[in-house]
Amino acid sequence: MPTFPFEVSPEEFSQDIEGYVDAIFSCLESEFLVMPKGAGFVEYPVFERGYEALKKATGNFSKLNPESVVRAAIPEPIIIVVLRSMLGFTPPEWGYVTSQRTGVSVTQGFVRSLDRKVRMNPETELNTNGVTEERLDAMVKTACELLTAGAPEVNEEQLHRFDKADTRDGVDSIKNMSGLGVPYAMLLYERFLGRPFAGHRDSVSELIGDSLESAIEEVLSKAGISFRKTRRAERIKGFDQTPDFIIPSEFNPQVIIEAKITEDDGTARDKVTRIQHLGELSLAGRSDDNPKYEVIACIGGRGFGVRRKDMKKMIFATRGKVFTAKTLNQLVACTRLKDFKSR
Repeated sequence: MPTFPFEVSPEEFSQDIEGYVDAIFSCLESEFLVMPKGAGFVEYPVFERGYEALKKATGNFSKLNPESVVRAAIPEPIIIVVLRSMLGFTPPEWGYVTSQRTGVSVTQGFVRSLDRKVRMNPETELNTNGVTEERLDAMVKTACELLTAGAPEVNEEQLHRFDKADTRDGVDSIKNMSGLGVPYAMLLYERFLGRPFAGHRDSVSELIGDSLESAIEEVLSKAGISFRKTRRAERIKGFDQTPDFIIPSEFNPQVIIEAKITEDDGTARDKVTRIQHLGELSLAGRSDDNPKYEVIACIGGRGFGVRRKDMKKMIFATRGKVFTAKTLNQLVACTRLKDFKSR
């Protein structure tokens, strides 16, 4: 096993910072191949059922009649998700285009709520009355018109969002795609999940981060350490950027922990800047060897393994206290957390 910066003094890791960066990089794990499903995940059989219902309501996609689609979507609401996948839009994009084309105000909040409601309860009949009915009618009307028209001509330097195999020539493209040996429902399902699965990954990003936080909670609880786990977007007095964990409490912060997972190097850079700022706050009016509290970084994901310069900044900002999932077993013994251990 390599020697990690949290095992030595700042003077020691400063003499061979490149070696300690390599040590942390060697135990960074990426979980981008495996994701939690989370609430509202649509299984393929459910999606395919909506696809078949839409196919039937439109006569094998030969005529996209808004009234027929709405009638079919009320008892089978997953049709709305299938229709959005055919468009290739996010919910807010669909709402925006609908408002522009019909004059009916379809707010971002409404269309996000509708999409989530359908995904959470795909077998529950839609309750359409008043403004919901008006907005749904407008959204379906817009979708049918856009899909029927297909991709318009644009400049050579431009690419239209409907210049896709299944929408380029309007209804004819959709009919051809659904009639080929290609499983069109599966293509739409993968488009719904995103490039591939990125749309779903974005929707469960908080759950991915929670896995590391749960592991930290387990370590702290096992050692009998008092801690305050903050909520997302919570404001804590004395911190303009609220840390994820405060030990023993926000009224007497002695150790703070930031837990971050990212697969993107740009996001990782932002997280490093955040940790640097917490390090600066800990030294406000104090000497380097007498900070107000110890700053610990617990990280994961390939994003942190891209920029060596950023990792060096994190090591110095935390005085070497950078841990990964593989080194959490040393979290208590190699930090001030051991002073709060009660079992």
